[in-house]
This record gives sequence, structure tokens and C-alpha cells, in this order.
Amino acid sequence: QVQLVESGGGLVQPGGSLRLSCAASATIIGIYTMGWYRQAPGKQRELVATITSGGSINYADSVKGRFTISRDNAKTTVYLQMNTLKPEDTAVYYCNLKITYDYWGQGTQVTVSS
Repeated sequence: QVQLVESGGGLVQPGGSLRLSCAASATIIGIYTMGWYRQAPGKQRELVATITSGGSINYADSVKGRFTISRDNAKTTVYLQMNTLKPEDTAVYYCNLKITYDYWGQGTQVTVSS
């Protein structure tokens, strides 16, 4: 079983930036998709960005041009660089890994407020 640990969340003013990290307990090998999802109070969990083992990247329209997903060379960590943050970005952000099963991190809180 792979464990995922998120970090980097916090409080930031509108227009600011945060970088989230998701560290996996092992190198990910084979066909997989990793990504970030978020859930705001009273809302469904939604996709933010994904990256596949082949390098294909997908973003939600709401974050396109502002957020960037990437991973390290060892494929043990995935990042989400979040720029020009808006109050509507406030949510708990979850790291996800899809192989045979869905693996989830515990989430990290991102709050965008003045």
C-alpha cells in the first residue's frame, strides 16, 4: 500500500501563491495517474489537476493558467504550484494516486482570505 502525505497548505491573501507537495512512500512505477482534488464546505470533491505516468496533464478550467502540477524525477513527489489564488480556491486539497485502487492523502487546508 502506498501512503501519500500532503504539505504546504496554509492561509494566503487573494493574489498570493502556495506550493503543495505530496510525498509518496515509494517510487511509483507502471501505469498510473496522480493528481490533486479539492473539497470546499458544502461542495463535492472536484478535480483540480492530474498527471499520468506518460506525462499527460489535465487541469480544471477554474485553475487553468494559474495552477501547475509537476512531479520530481524519482516520481515520489507531486507538486501543485498555485498562483493568483482566489477566495473560491479555499478548500481542503487532497493528493490522489490511481493504480489498481484509489489512494488518498489526508488533505491539507488552503484558505484564501484577506
